[in-house]
Amino acid sequence: MATNLVNLEAVEKVYGTRALLDGVSLGVNEGDRIGVVGRNGDGKTTLIRLLAKLEEADKGRVTHSGGLRLGVLTQHDSLDPAATIRHEVIRDMADHEWAGNAKIRDVLTGLFGGLDLPGFADGLDTVIGPLSGGERRRIALAKLLIAEQDMIVLDEPTNHLDVEGISWLARHLRERRSALVCVTHDRWFLDQVCTRMWDVQRGTVFEYEGGYSDYVFARAERERIAATEETKRQNLMRKELAWLRRGAPARTSKPRFRIEAANELIADVPPPRDSAELMKFASSRLGRTVFDLENVSVHAGPKELIKHLTWQLGPGDRIGLVGVNGAGKTSLLRALAQAARTEGEEQPAAGKIVVGKTVKLAYLSQEVGELDPAKRVLEAVQQVRDRVDLGKGREMTAGQLCEKFGFTKEKQWTPVGDLSGGERRRLQILRLLMDEPNVLFLDEPTNDLDIETLTQLEDLLDGWPGSMIVISHDRYFVERTTDRVFALLGDKALRMLPRGLDEYLERRQKVLEAAAAPAAASAAVAAPAAAAAPVKSAGEARAAKKELQKIERRLDRISETEAKLHARIAEQATDFEAVAKLDAELRELAGEREELELRWLELAEDA
Repeated sequence: MATNLVNLEAVEKVYGTRALLDGVSLGVNEGDRIGVVGRNGDGKTTLIRLLAKLEEADKGRVTHSGGLRLGVLTQHDSLDPAATIRHEVIRDMADHEWAGNAKIRDVLTGLFGGLDLPGFADGLDTVIGPLSGGERRRIALAKLLIAEQDMIVLDEPTNHLDVEGISWLARHLRERRSALVCVTHDRWFLDQVCTRMWDVQRGTVFEYEGGYSDYVFARAERERIAATEETKRQNLMRKELAWLRRGAPARTSKPRFRIEAANELIADVPPPRDSAELMKFASSRLGRTVFDLENVSVHAGPKELIKHLTWQLGPGDRIGLVGVNGAGKTSLLRALAQAARTEGEEQPAAGKIVVGKTVKLAYLSQEVGELDPAKRVLEAVQQVRDRVDLGKGREMTAGQLCEKFGFTKEKQWTPVGDLSGGERRRLQILRLLMDEPNVLFLDEPTNDLDIETLTQLEDLLDGWPGSMIVISHDRYFVERTTDRVFALLGDKALRMLPRGLDEYLERRQKVLEAAAAPAAASAAVAAPAAAAAPVKSAGEARAAKKELQKIERRLDRISETEAKLHARIAEQATDFEAVAKLDAELRELAGEREELELRWLELAEDA
């Protein structure tokens, strides 16, 4: 039977007049992998903070098993700004110790792209203070994953990670033996990592077996069994359920629910979108030309990001754009947006962009700096338009669309300046759609949005007739809302990927492997060449390797002896004379260790 690690008994937590958690009882056992979902503000972060004893419950009890080694990643790190990455992540470990540790190598490579931390000017010796929030968060995550833990608690671990980083983190967490509790809006990540789900709703936590896909099935079934009203049964969850069953059956590798029941739930639900019908409608709104690029080159300052690109965005095209950070995804959108704003008069550094005469572009930037903080939510939407035509005779008022995006009647009178980051992003997306564009550019639209809001946005985009480009690290959102995936792989070219994001990860892995081979070969000769050191013979190199192995064995024996001496000191703590002798032995071993480590570093170059 699995050992219980953490237990919550009848826990209550109130903020102001609102009960975020009301009589919640939960437990985390060894080997559990739990995903926490729910709307923003419903108490997900509060739940895991109580779980980790970072906050005290108003009522009830939180207990940890004796000697629990708990690691927590919060949304605000506690890194020392004056320290270096080396000090925070690998502490005072000698180079040969951490470089010989497979887990440390895996974490550094997975989160930073290499042991030398290529994204940081001074590598491991980079000072943390001047770094961005995203860079600090990756450092905090690396520090947590390198340590030995019985249980780890992660709050939005995929923030600031690209597609490759998220894929690596999912694999790493699957292979760890420690228990996991994770709050994230990344549904693909939840499906890959979690075997249980906690759904936080209005003070209560509902438990489900399986990952996110299983949770969708089980929640829809629970609502059906509870005989909720028909409008509730027709909610967005059923449409997403239909997409999961019809569009991506491989997501649920081990179905845990009866297929017949699932099929019955979605029998009268249409496909997420009628692509042919939308394409026809988009053509009538846009004509034949949307964006035509001829031999275009895109620059960021002096750096050339994209070279000689000839490409076409047609009417009704729904494109997912992925790529390595700094490859030019946002720069390409900005170049297209600039050409659209100037009606084709302002062109990139090289080549030509032809913009269709009927193009009406809406561009969601990452910064969302277009909102007036003094206006109220409804006023900010009505400033654009009072009502919007959704096509096929469907029309919605500004207030109705606000409610669809999670702004209740009371919330609609909240000043924009009082909204959270996720709520401001949600509001700006709503304003863009209210302006009835026929071309949408969405740059990281999923940032700070909860899962329920994401499903609402996806549902709205399903029936939206126009051309669209989405940049996102959220695999689920890209696969759900787009029909084709293009990638910038860092070689200044844009490529279509018929197999989508799986193909992107495969291509990136091949690129990294190809780059690693010559780098490893050149590293072997770089140090001696740079120092103009004499060339070592094969015999000298073999001798150096033998001595290295001998030193490593001696270092291992020293570590074992030190552990035994520490144990004897603990046993004889009251015998001061014995403790003094043992302490003298420890100091001798420490001196020997230091000499051996210096010799190891000298020999490493020769070997």
